[in-house]
Amino acid sequence: MTKKQIAINAVNALKKEYPEAICSLVYTDPLQLLIATRLAAQCTDARVNMVTPALFERFRTVDDFANSTADEVAEYIKSCGLYKTKSRDIVELAKMLRDDFGGVVPDNIDDLIKLPGIGRKTANLVCGDIFGKPAVVVDTHCIRITQRLGLHNLKDQKKIEFALRDLLPPEESNDFCHRLVLHGRAVCTARSPKCEKCCMNEFCKSSASPRKSSGKVG
Repeated sequence: MTKKQIAINAVNALKKEYPEAICSLVYTDPLQLLIATRLAAQCTDARVNMVTPALFERFRTVDDFANSTADEVAEYIKSCGLYKTKSRDIVELAKMLRDDFGGVVPDNIDDLIKLPGIGRKTANLVCGDIFGKPAVVVDTHCIRITQRLGLHNLKDQKKIEFALRDLLPPEESNDFCHRLVLHGRAVCTARSPKCEKCCMNEFCKSSASPRKSSGKVG
């Protein structure tokens, strides 16, 4: 089975297993998703969702953030970890959005990664979820599961992104990455993957329990 075939099988299996492919971060506009994703670095989405209601109540616009200070923003996000760096990035990216992009969140990766603290993972998420563009969000779940499937043996996030872009149908790639997060949390965990319960164990290169040999129907 080729990598392309494995990728298509994975897309179909995860789509059946997790019909609702949505981002677990709570947001109402592009700016909020951009900031929430920055906060999610080395922090759980659940924790971010606990912090952002008060943050977004106080800071409603790009100008609100840009006219604030890192110290003030930090007071709202202390429980997220690395809050000093994150608060500084949030204020600076808001200033850049105001000064260089007319207060509007860019709709392309090249411009998004110019913003302080914004890497390709966040840029892909914004492009996919907000602007409906083909996107590959390479987080820890994506890296782990796609390696186990045998789609690549890479470690560099950008190289993984482009490798997966070549294998995944563009219209499926964004939702596929959301489903990988759900699957990584529930089944294909880092330390103790539940291969016997996995919807992809018939074709996963790393599966310890192929469903086809167990008599179960995939």
